[in-house]
Amino acid sequence: MEQKRSILSIEAVPQTRLRYARGISVKQKSFHTFYWCSTADLSVAAGGIIMEKEDIRITNAIIHIMDSTIGMPVLSDAVLDHGSDLGDFLRSHIHRIITGDEIKHCSFIKEESKVYELLKEWDEEKFVFISQEIGKVLYTIMNANIEIPPADLMVVTYTIEQHPYLALLKMNYKTSYTHMTNEDPWGNNNDIIKQKAILPGETQKLTEAAVINMEDFAISLIEKKYDVNGVKTNYFSSLFLQCKGTLSSKTKLAIVARVVEDVQKKYYNESEQFEVQMETKSIINQELAEKGSLDIPIVMDKIFKEKAELKEEVQEKMEKYNLTSEPVAPQNPNTTKKFGKQHLMTDTGIEIKIPMEEYNNKNAVEFITNPDGSISVLIKNIGSITSK
Repeated sequence: MEQKRSILSIEAVPQTRLRYARGISVKQKSFHTFYWCSTADLSVAAGGIIMEKEDIRITNAIIHIMDSTIGMPVLSDAVLDHGSDLGDFLRSHIHRIITGDEIKHCSFIKEESKVYELLKEWDEEKFVFISQEIGKVLYTIMNANIEIPPADLMVVTYTIEQHPYLALLKMNYKTSYTHMTNEDPWGNNNDIIKQKAILPGETQKLTEAAVINMEDFAISLIEKKYDVNGVKTNYFSSLFLQCKGTLSSKTKLAIVARVVEDVQKKYYNESEQFEVQMETKSIINQELAEKGSLDIPIVMDKIFKEKAELKEEVQEKMEKYNLTSEPVAPQNPNTTKKFGKQHLMTDTGIEIKIPMEEYNNKNAVEFITNPDGSISVLIKNIGSITSK
């Protein structure tokens, strides 16, 4: 391999991984694949986390069985002992919800919401009764719509810095296997049985849950669409809580990226798209790194510069999603990490991933347009290469 302005060339060797200095690695499968990743990708960005899990102080918790296959809810008359193990379990799920970018911020439609009617005169001493009534509301919806999966509903009250909250955690059942021991005249008989009502583990994401601020009844929720009368519906917000609100930060960021890409594909030819899409990703990454948010008009000015027609088309598309006024501000590093690297795929099957700090470093990588229109990728100043 030449070291001066030579194009990195690797023969196809199945299941080979080469690692370079500065954390760059090249992985090959049955076709050429470059994996270029920085050690910075392995670290979790500081900030963005609203609070520590330990800040959540559980007050009360109860669980109701919402198994729509049995025709009626099984409502508990007693609160749970939220000791260390269960307390950690509940805090983990609540913390994951309130610090994630999947949450939507909503408000009750007060004149319609049955849940709001139950909560507006909140009394902790009526916790069991109110939780049961909330469970009945949810079960009625589930029982009428068989596509909504059976679950347990955990109702939890807690405080953060003395501010009261209510969590409604719908824990959809999972199927798993466990052992069972039977005794017979010949001794123990160990068997494997299927369990169809396993709750999501501490590290697993819930698909439907809400956290309600009991001071102003502001709602933060996550949800998933299911068939309701033949239509995919966010039933958790529209039918159960009866609230309305904004898109999640994760969804907003995805919409911005998709709209920009669609407009670029419309106005740029295939060879031009390669460069403008890389530059777009670099601009978005820089804005998120410096400001922690995207101010849409400013970002569009940087991406499209003097191309008024393109900016106008993006503006029109953004207005359909009400994304022109407020900045998009994701909290979770997992939401923004894809903007931290360039991910390229060539027509010959080579996949290249370049950390953004290396992409912006002209002493590390260069893209060269050849006279015949083809593109060469030049990786510079490689100190060492190892194979894994």
